[in-house]
Amino acid sequence: MSELPPGRTRDADRQWAFETVPAVSRTFTLTIDLLAEPMATWTCVGYLLCRAADTVEDEPSIPPRERAELLETFDAAMDPDDPTTVAEFADAAEAARPADAGADWETVDEVERTMRLYRSFDEPVRETMRSVVREMATGMADVLRRHADHGGLRLKTVDELEEYCWYVAGTVGELFTGLRAHRESEADRPDPEDARAFAMLLQQVNVAKDVRADWAEENNVYLPGEWLADEGLDHEDVADPEAAPGVANVVERVVDRATGYADGARRYLRSIPRDDAGALPAMGLPYLLALGTIRELRNRTLDAVEQPDAVKLSRAEVEALFTEVSDGVTQGEVDHLAAAVRSGPYHEG
Repeated sequence: MSELPPGRTRDADRQWAFETVPAVSRTFTLTIDLLAEPMATWTCVGYLLCRAADTVEDEPSIPPRERAELLETFDAAMDPDDPTTVAEFADAAEAARPADAGADWETVDEVERTMRLYRSFDEPVRETMRSVVREMATGMADVLRRHADHGGLRLKTVDELEEYCWYVAGTVGELFTGLRAHRESEADRPDPEDARAFAMLLQQVNVAKDVRADWAEENNVYLPGEWLADEGLDHEDVADPEAAPGVANVVERVVDRATGYADGARRYLRSIPRDDAGALPAMGLPYLLALGTIRELRNRTLDAVEQPDAVKLSRAEVEALFTEVSDGVTQGEVDHLAAAVRSGPYHEG
């Protein structure tokens, strides 16, 4: 267990962690709010560690190779057999930190605080977090080095899209599944392919809805180059208004691929035992939000290509779904909600 600085308490660190997540992810905040302890705290801390890596990976002002080096330093700091300290990572990140860094950078600025919470957990829980964070960091570093000469990511193939989605989302799903394992019997463990499908559904929906924002804010294009080529386009055409219809066709293919993971994601939810308080609502909510976003993307694909943040669920619909699941939900009720969300905005039904 790591030593606390003078005047700092474990409760203060925990409060900071729970107050920080809403600044970086509204959806994940809702998920954590639905979990019982100790899963809520474990998931919160594990997510903040993952988010620190993700923040470095996303920062367009830092050259790709430098980002890769930072991620490899973070990986080393998470390795119990490596002498690299988290303070060394924090110092290196501070030196590269952009002057206009957004709220996400607090997860990097305060990474030592998150690590103190991490070190307060039992070793099996730490090992679950450690393996996930290290896989995410090293995987992101590999992808960054591969695309370093472009300044931003330009994914070439569908396989590369799947690989990237695994590192940024599959690993987070693996975190939750691994933490669940500390609370469940072997018989309740989900099929790994279903767990992967859950993560792929969520992340590929994000790729589709954020295509314009990813280009404008991060200089990244996650649409597979081979699919763009089918439309006579390349990655740089994502910003060309005249190419928007062709880019929209590629976005539709990503939506189709994401939709193909919905059945596996539903099987993943069915693996959650009845007595695991909060887990079904916590995982059911992002599943429902993903289905709703697919609905919106089907209706407004061109908007996603032409305008950053144009396609997303209304706050009213998100709040209505959160209210429905927050007091507990059965598997049958999840199916009922999914059907309702697919047909139209839930709060208007």
